[in-house]
Amino acid sequence: MATKIISIRVSKKDTKIQKIKAREILDSRGNPTVEVDVYTKSHMAREQVPSGASTGIHEALELRDGGKRYNGQGVLKAVKHVNTKIFRKIKGMDLRKPAMIDKTMVDLDGTDNKSKLGANAILGVSLACHRLSAYVQGKKLYSLLGGKNIMPTPHFNIINGGKHAANKISIQEFMIAPRAKSFSEQLRMGSEIYHDLKKSIINKYGSINANVGDEGGFAPNLNKTKDALDLIMKSIEDLGHGKKVNIAMDVAASEFYNSKTKKYTMEGKKIKSEKLLNYYDDLVKNYPIISVEDPFDQDDYANFSEFTKLMKKRKVQVVGDDLLVTNINRVKMAMEKKMCNALLLKVNQVGTVSEAIAAAKFAMRKNWKVMVSHRSGETTSNFISDLAVGLGCGQIKSGAPCRGERMSKYNRLLQIEEGLGKRAKY
Repeated sequence: MATKIISIRVSKKDTKIQKIKAREILDSRGNPTVEVDVYTKSHMAREQVPSGASTGIHEALELRDGGKRYNGQGVLKAVKHVNTKIFRKIKGMDLRKPAMIDKTMVDLDGTDNKSKLGANAILGVSLACHRLSAYVQGKKLYSLLGGKNIMPTPHFNIINGGKHAANKISIQEFMIAPRAKSFSEQLRMGSEIYHDLKKSIINKYGSINANVGDEGGFAPNLNKTKDALDLIMKSIEDLGHGKKVNIAMDVAASEFYNSKTKKYTMEGKKIKSEKLLNYYDDLVKNYPIISVEDPFDQDDYANFSEFTKLMKKRKVQVVGDDLLVTNINRVKMAMEKKMCNALLLKVNQVGTVSEAIAAAKFAMRKNWKVMVSHRSGETTSNFISDLAVGLGCGQIKSGAPCRGERMSKYNRLLQIEEGLGKRAKY
């Protein structure tokens, strides 16, 4: 169980860190990751760290062991840092001040990308401390993370491509964003479309093409982007959802960009940025696409700006992921150059909950949109569900309505919605 609270007795004075225990576990792809338990005298909270497949070069460093063990992916070094250096530094600190704990760890590391201790080591402690902080204060986690109580619209990744699947589709994620009066209705619509899509794929391409990718979306052996979009539109229309469902795409263009030739490989063809921009614009004109993430390489600033200018006319949000890596300094840089208008928030890209919240709040103050996101290598932790509600950003993506590590986030949102009752905002 990823998200865990154990209470032995209740004491309002019991707010100081007494013990930390980290261990190496496996994520949803079967690769090692870090799990951290943080204790006061009477309470304990447990959290787990996710990991990405298509990672930006500007992300905080995920410390791996190297060597032959687990194909070099072991995290025993990060675990040791938690159990020794980090614990010694933050022992006795007050959990009611989680931002101070985060800053102490960042200062202890002392590098720009957390390469000394590892972002995975620091984040595991940060997540668990924030969760335990809410508990010892008698608060809901989402209230500690902002408390706006706005339920997010889910973006379900129902067809996988790129690095998340073994097919020929260049674009990494094709998502649906149902519109309804409640989150529970949005989840129902997403599930219905997902299952109808499975039937369509089997009928047209055979059952082997109904296998799923890393994030639970189907990974049929398609060659063209439009084939994927047409499959999705058919299921939306067959179920009578029509104009109630929009489409979002995570292109992850850095994964098919050649920095030497300055060209992108889309559907097996090497094309220049200008042609790729026109390609996206054609898709937006012909499908109900409301969001495009990482349409160009993370360092292709000029084309990000040109695309954002065009999409403003189309009323489509342009989301920065590899471009921004949840780093407030890169968000500021992107704002100055007008390279996008929405932040994809991934806590493990920056390494602490406090830094992720700071980047999100800054973006929203500047009238940007924010979408809280999972990673492809996930755990059953549901922390980001509370984060999305607390920030009040209105958007979350956590993969398909399938697989336990994805459903843990969506099911947590159902619990939050039920708990808020009439106080829930949409």
